[in-house]
Amino acid sequence: MSRANLITKDGWNKLEAELKFLWKEERPRVTQAVSDAAALGDRSENAEYIYGKKRLREIDRRVRFLSKRMEVLRVVEPDPRQAGKAYFGAWLELESEAGEIKHYQLVGPDEFEIGVGKISIDSPLARAMLGKEVDDEVIVRTPAGAQTYYINRISYKPFAD
Repeated sequence: MSRANLITKDGWNKLEAELKFLWKEERPRVTQAVSDAAALGDRSENAEYIYGKKRLREIDRRVRFLSKRMEVLRVVEPDPRQAGKAYFGAWLELESEAGEIKHYQLVGPDEFEIGVGKISIDSPLARAMLGKEVDDEVIVRTPAGAQTYYINRISYKPFAD
């Protein structure tokens, strides 16, 4: 199975919550606003009506995307046999050659968020770390050149610090 179809339980829950919010809350609210704006008369010059229709299309597009995407995603729970090795869902503490410490979690492409340390399993850094253990050296080839990292810690739960 393609790595691109993997997702953590937390990632699945976020997508599911977004889909539920859009379908159960946002869409009915926007539909009512469009209906109210349409009742005011001339729709061609009614900015609220035009914006509302545009927003409905955006919501519908996102709902369709999420529904189709969630059909093919597979939630991956950590296996106890993975302990000590870097696989999907793992939290890693990396140290650069300069001594800079970074924390990352290996996640699916639907949930990566670099600002909070969630990197896609398909990224060069994640691919280089797969299967590695604590104290392993990881060399990542980037357009700026090769970068070396050392794995200090691996966990399948977020680090407390």
